[in-house]
Amino acid sequence: MDTLSNYRKRALASLEHGWGTFVCATLVYLVISSICQSFTRIDEESASLAFLSLVMTILLLPLIWGFYTMYLDHIRGEKVGLGNLFQGYSKEWFSKSLLTLLLMYVYILLWSLLLIIPGIIKALSYAMTPYVLKDNPNMKSNEAIEESMRLMSGHKAELFLLSLSFIGWALLSLLTLGIGFLWLIPYMQTAFAYFYEDLKKEAGERQ
Repeated sequence: MDTLSNYRKRALASLEHGWGTFVCATLVYLVISSICQSFTRIDEESASLAFLSLVMTILLLPLIWGFYTMYLDHIRGEKVGLGNLFQGYSKEWFSKSLLTLLLMYVYILLWSLLLIIPGIIKALSYAMTPYVLKDNPNMKSNEAIEESMRLMSGHKAELFLLSLSFIGWALLSLLTLGIGFLWLIPYMQTAFAYFYEDLKKEAGERQ
């Protein structure tokens, strides 16, 4: 595995000529997510609106999957455009991405109900699931989650520290009224994609 600083350097080098695409994708992603989440703040006593909120949240999962995996496509040299953000809604990926991420988040929620720390640990353990599914479209949802757990065995602290290494940039982004996050989020997601690639390489070398 690489060092934290090298993951950040690799991410910046990779984004050098692709900032525009990913800033736009992040903006679209955040706007759509905000619209869907706004329904959760509507009158909670309305059963119909509560049901609509749940449905919209679930339908957002393929978008989340597409947002994660477009960075994996990018670092592999594939041409990436705004359309990649919505690839989870294609006939090939819709049910797979929705069911896998739904199951993943349900597991994280159940672990979080026990205590916050177990929830964080499991979130780190499951973090590679979207990428695993992208590389293994024939895997069942549980199999993709289990493969993520296998890859992350012994590496959860590294991913946690990699995430923490962006805190300074997050604070600076807050000073820009959140506008800086349009650049920070692609920066982080690209670094995480490289982290996954190294996990795969290491796992392959052990076999």
